Amino acid sequence: MSFAGVSLVGDSKAVGHAIDIPSASGYHLLVVNRYLHTKATVSNGTKIVSLPFMIGGHRWRISYYPNGDRSECADSISLFLCLLDENVAEALNVQSIFSFVDEHEKQDSTYIRARKADNFSSSTTSWGRRCFIKKDALEKSKHLKDDCFTIRCDLAIATTVDLFIKVPPSSIKQHITNLLMSKEGTDVTFMVCGEKFAAHRCVLAARSTVFKAELFGSMKDNTIASVIDVEDMEAKVFRALLDFIYTDSLPEMETDTGDEEEAQEALWLQHLLAAADRYDLQRLKALCEKNLCEHVDVSSVTTILTQAE
Repeated sequence: MSFAGVSLVGDSKAVGHAIDIPSASGYHLLVVNRYLHTKATVSNGTKIVSLPFMIGGHRWRISYYPNGDRSECADSISLFLCLLDENVAEALNVQSIFSFVDEHEKQDSTYIRARKADNFSSSTTSWGRRCFIKKDALEKSKHLKDDCFTIRCDLAIATTVDLFIKVPPSSIKQHITNLLMSKEGTDVTFMVCGEKFAAHRCVLAARSTVFKAELFGSMKDNTIASVIDVEDMEAKVFRALLDFIYTDSLPEMETDTGDEEEAQEALWLQHLLAAADRYDLQRLKALCEKNLCEHVDVSSVTTILTQAE
């Protein structure tokens, strides 16, 4: 955000320095001096205004109401950003925020750009906060020092590009999942309990240090064969293992429905946990452990503890 000057206001005309900012975003500082005096002498509904300043080719001003802009806000300070230009042909979409000068987290451009835009036009010239802060809260806060506080007004005029170009969400997870489903470009095959599984060496190596050692490390000579046998593992567990490697999500269990479904799920999670440990997939281990905790009861605790051991 570019600095658009500072206005010092009290019980008289604003003084200071305003800077014209050609860019579509910037901020202006409003320094309120002799706060208690203005509170005592300026009536409800009466404003004190900043110097005019220019951002994005348009003239703006901050209106400060020491005792609120209307009766229902008399216990608060009101702040408004006002558009001074006349005959604005097309409404301006403006993201703005008032903050105390030491509230740095609210002055980040990302934070401001995430706010809902307000429409400024010839018919709607101001937007703001009727109850920006209660006066008694301000007087007890760190923001009021030596009867003075500083407000920062940040504003960003949303351009046509901002309004109409929407960045799509990340799709890399779906694309990598499609690699497994389509089997395009697969270069390694595993045999598990008589069932074949095709996969991509680079994906497996990137996700598992054990697969990396087997497929590219010192153990590579033992895995040159076109089909790699995987012993001591069920086919459905290895399928779930591959699903996790490509999706980074806990796969749905492959169990039969019936009265023993919960017991089957606990057993399936135990086998998947063992596979995750075998191939050093720490996230999958944690997911299995988390779900197994929900299955611990008198009938299953012995089996689960034995598996953990």
